[in-house]
Amino acid sequence: MVALLALLTGLLSGAPLATAGADGTVPAAPAAASGTFRNPLNTGPDPFMTQWNGMYYLTATQGDSIRMWRSPSLGTLLTANPVTVWTDSDTTRNRNIWAPEFYRFGDRWYLYYTADDGVDDHHRLYVLESDRDDPTGPYHFKAKLAPPNHANDFAIDAGILQHNGRLYLAYSGINQYQHNGLNLAPMSNPYTVSGNAVAIDGAGGCPEVREGPEFLYRNGRTWMTYSACDTGKPDYQIQMLSLPSAADPLVPGNWKQHPGPVFSRADDRGVYGPGHHAFFRSPDGTEDWIVYHAKTTSVSTYSNRTTRAQKFTWKADGSPDFGRPVALGATQDLPSGDPGPGAYWINDDGRSSGDGTVSYTGTWNSGTGCATQCFWGDDHWSDVPGNTATYTFTGTRIALLSVHDTGNGIAALSVDGGPEQRLDLYGSPRTGETLHYLSPVLAHGRHTLRIRVTGEHNDRAGASFVSIDRAEVYTG
Repeated sequence: MVALLALLTGLLSGAPLATAGADGTVPAAPAAASGTFRNPLNTGPDPFMTQWNGMYYLTATQGDSIRMWRSPSLGTLLTANPVTVWTDSDTTRNRNIWAPEFYRFGDRWYLYYTADDGVDDHHRLYVLESDRDDPTGPYHFKAKLAPPNHANDFAIDAGILQHNGRLYLAYSGINQYQHNGLNLAPMSNPYTVSGNAVAIDGAGGCPEVREGPEFLYRNGRTWMTYSACDTGKPDYQIQMLSLPSAADPLVPGNWKQHPGPVFSRADDRGVYGPGHHAFFRSPDGTEDWIVYHAKTTSVSTYSNRTTRAQKFTWKADGSPDFGRPVALGATQDLPSGDPGPGAYWINDDGRSSGDGTVSYTGTWNSGTGCATQCFWGDDHWSDVPGNTATYTFTGTRIALLSVHDTGNGIAALSVDGGPEQRLDLYGSPRTGETLHYLSPVLAHGRHTLRIRVTGEHNDRAGASFVSIDRAEVYTG
């Protein structure tokens, strides 16, 4: 069992073309399709993930409940069906359920989350306990988590710090620095806060918030990473503090601020607002990974925050090196020990890293105007009724990712010549590589997916264009 670093206790065929590498660049040599994946892993924000007993378990903010996705491979998390692990009939805490995190202590799992009664300032922290040794539960309500000195104050983003054999509740809430500031409080067990919270003055690129604290343990130090700036801004980023292993975490002066962000926007790769993250390890325990959300638009918006993951390393001075966020759609190797199977991509121009292609009927526009918002920097689009694009692929499932735009209209999709399904591609603001469609599970073999331009659009759209960009094909 491997999970959030040291936090948990008990705890294709065909000739592939060159693909974008894990650093967002395109290598000169071809890259094999098997054993690779591309982001996003999920369409939700505020991800938390654990790798346990041969499965990845992922949560993300859903709003009305807590859902969990599980898959034996990172590459197939996007295709996993969610399990609803918690809903609540108590009207004081069943609205705006955000940022669930789950940890294993002994032979039970504890799921931490924030919720309110429909009023944002009423957000408080809660914890559930599993009935058995299974991250998906079932769970029962265990406790409200409130330090005595902030018993009735706004609080979000619970995380658990383990330090020198003791537990601490880390969260974002009222303090003298921010309305959403970093706080730490002692715990006597996984569901009981046993003392007052202390405020930690974390730096940030914006004045608004310090939220989503997470922890790493290595090289004689505890590393607290957290998100700063409003999550709707493109400048949302990860900052970091560190603490000597022998020091008391409840003494604010013991925490040392790292200068500047350690993970932030990468405009040249079309990545904005990377943050609200967690950590996990590869199945064989040899690699460290970060899971986070980010956007494909520089517009301030709370939509389009999708879950992504990438490997990170460590610097010579002992601190974590998160590098830069990779482009959405950049091909990465699966974590070491991940059994796969791999997936492969099909670009709108017919290039593919596996046994797939796309063909068109009618006249389609094509070009590179969408730049970093598109896979390989290009797409095809048409508003002529009856024009079609047909993906032909070998696999068991296909996903379509393309531009959401105010000028997009309604497409009609059919698999293997079956009944059509209407799909509205409208979106505002414009975002790239947005998941439009995920097919049902198909028998392994050769299949087609046809997209037909209907020439129709909803009342908000200014035109009826259908955009074709990336298809992701799953082989297992």
